[in-house]
Amino acid sequence: MDKLESINYPIYFNGITAQLNNFIEKGNYSRFFILTDEHTAIHCLPYLQEQLTNKDDFDLIEINAGEESKSIDFCVGIWKMLIDFGADRNSLLINLGGGVVTDLGGFAASTYKRGIDFIHIPTTLLSQVDASVGGKTGIDIDNLKNIIGTFTQPKAVFIEHAFLKTLPARQIKSGLAEMLKHGLIADADYWELLKNSDLNNPDSNLVYKSVVIKNKVVTEDPTERGLRKILNFGHTIGHAIESYSLEHDTDPLTHGEAIAAGMICEAYLSHQKAGLPLEAMQEIIERLLSIYGKYPLDESCYTMLNAIMKKDKKNQGGKINCSLLAQIGVAVVDNICTDDELCESLKYYSSLTYAPA
Repeated sequence: MDKLESINYPIYFNGITAQLNNFIEKGNYSRFFILTDEHTAIHCLPYLQEQLTNKDDFDLIEINAGEESKSIDFCVGIWKMLIDFGADRNSLLINLGGGVVTDLGGFAASTYKRGIDFIHIPTTLLSQVDASVGGKTGIDIDNLKNIIGTFTQPKAVFIEHAFLKTLPARQIKSGLAEMLKHGLIADADYWELLKNSDLNNPDSNLVYKSVVIKNKVVTEDPTERGLRKILNFGHTIGHAIESYSLEHDTDPLTHGEAIAAGMICEAYLSHQKAGLPLEAMQEIIERLLSIYGKYPLDESCYTMLNAIMKKDKKNQGGKINCSLLAQIGVAVVDNICTDDELCESLKYYSSLTYAPA
């Protein structure tokens, strides 16, 4: 469980000290920079510095934590800092943080001077099992998730389970949504394993299994022409709910909370359109509700959610495209969903009863 090979780069797991120092030394980089947010600068950077042979031989770039930082303005700020620090094309950017840091840092690096090397050291569960693997970089515009970005692979990913100890429970649950999705789209046995595991403290073996699933999909289809689309299950509606919450809520949903709501809606659509058995749909919904509860969606917001979905980057010819489930562990891609079908799924979600434990 020490290493996986991805798309021309390695993914290292746990006890990353030797591999990280060896990578930096072999790269013969002129300079290296570490991108963090204010939380990882406090909780994770000191740990990383202890691992580095040259503990102080870097320049630090820090952004505000949260999805709001994944914007062109913050990206410009990173570019300007790299210019001010004298970063040349033989520089390395180390993205130390969650999905915002890896998405934004990857995009900034992939475009600075037409591209400099970068690596990811993901510090949240969400970024370890999802955002750091697969080469997607991106920023948001007008609350549209990842609408601008590139497919650019990192030079390496270093996954250290110890970082998860720094996370609040809500952030663990956010990453867990992607792990549950991996089981639903590709591995029914993994879904069963997760159902019977301590999901408040997912162990390193569960993280590894999720990364194996994600890596297998993205390695076979790096630029999302076919198979990789299965990873979008729950995300067409989930991203719309996430964008809506970012704009309207004082305490917005996390990515995982929004995707959980999206997976419930798209499980309903899977039953209606893709043959997902009723019992499987009910099992999925009951499990997700028990972990994430229910987000209050009033019918008055359906039109706005639909408008957000119409701008989704996954759409085809102006039609909203979903990845759905034929059964637990088997996903089917390129399901065009009408406005009425999407609205019906939102109504179904709103009608569900949920009694908090």
